[in-house]
Amino acid sequence: MTNLLGMTKKDLEEYFEQIDEKKYKATQVFEWLYQKRVFDIDSFSNIKKEIREQLKKDFTLDFIKIEKRQEDHLTYKYLFRLLDDEFIEAVVMMHDYGTSICVSSQVGCNMGCRFCESGRLKKVRNLNAYEIVEQILLVEKDLGKRISSVVIMGIGEPLDNYDNIISFIEIINDAKGIAIGARHITLSTCGLVPKILELSKIPIQINLAISFHAPTDELRSKLMPVNKVYSIDTLIRAIKDYLQVTSRRVTIEYVMLNNVNDSIECARKLADLFRGMNIYVNLIPYNETNHFEFSRSSKENIKKFYDTLKKEGINVTVRKEFGGNIDAACGQLRGREIG
Repeated sequence: MTNLLGMTKKDLEEYFEQIDEKKYKATQVFEWLYQKRVFDIDSFSNIKKEIREQLKKDFTLDFIKIEKRQEDHLTYKYLFRLLDDEFIEAVVMMHDYGTSICVSSQVGCNMGCRFCESGRLKKVRNLNAYEIVEQILLVEKDLGKRISSVVIMGIGEPLDNYDNIISFIEIINDAKGIAIGARHITLSTCGLVPKILELSKIPIQINLAISFHAPTDELRSKLMPVNKVYSIDTLIRAIKDYLQVTSRRVTIEYVMLNNVNDSIECARKLADLFRGMNIYVNLIPYNETNHFEFSRSSKENIKKFYDTLKKEGINVTVRKEFGGNIDAACGQLRGREIG
């Protein structure tokens, strides 16, 4: 049965019209779910009993469960148990401007980036929209705080689960839904070019981040197998098309790997790729795990790389670190209690 929390308002409007009811009832349902946080259909008191009974026949409101919560300075990591006993993780970060959550989009990941812990568990399945929505609802209830921004950057490749991700975005962006503004929603992809072009045409102008991590095809293909399908040249063209359609700045994510991609030469080649484009580069100090041969670039090398990009006219930042002590930092999520 379909979970009601995976239905967009448009989906519900179409549903009510199909059962010969007024489509405004979709707004009433959204208000109960997301504004009043009532998850018992019998309690939807402004909807007549016959409709409530039909809703109970057609939909479920089952929830995933918080299996475990770990805490670090300004960071919480949640392990969720899904209804089929699979596991995913999400991370909550406290900022001076609000509370953000990094949600997962798949059980496992097939992208195989060599430095990423999440990819050690191959993709089992896509998450349904309700399973992504419930990550936010459960965390808000557990912490007693409103989530103000969302990053789709946890376990999985979001654009490999495109339809469910778009439904999720519509639900959390809806003014009657969780009501998170488009500018506070960021999707991160390793570079699935056809879906980037498709994403540029949706009416909700979210933020796009591209996991780039190397300035040459030879090196990027070694680190990220997706580059063998969508080369840097192909990806750059897609980013330019995205910029032209949306007029929204794109973030280029670049993990700093010691003696791999952190040389001055790499910085100059990266600058050559993006000079004059409406992007900024976010340098990510590598979060080491026990399972990979990579190590973190030195602070000195990160600074040299940063300074080189600055001199070359590239907007650049170094990502503030969260959650490293509880394996909640970027690239460390795995969604399963494995060694």
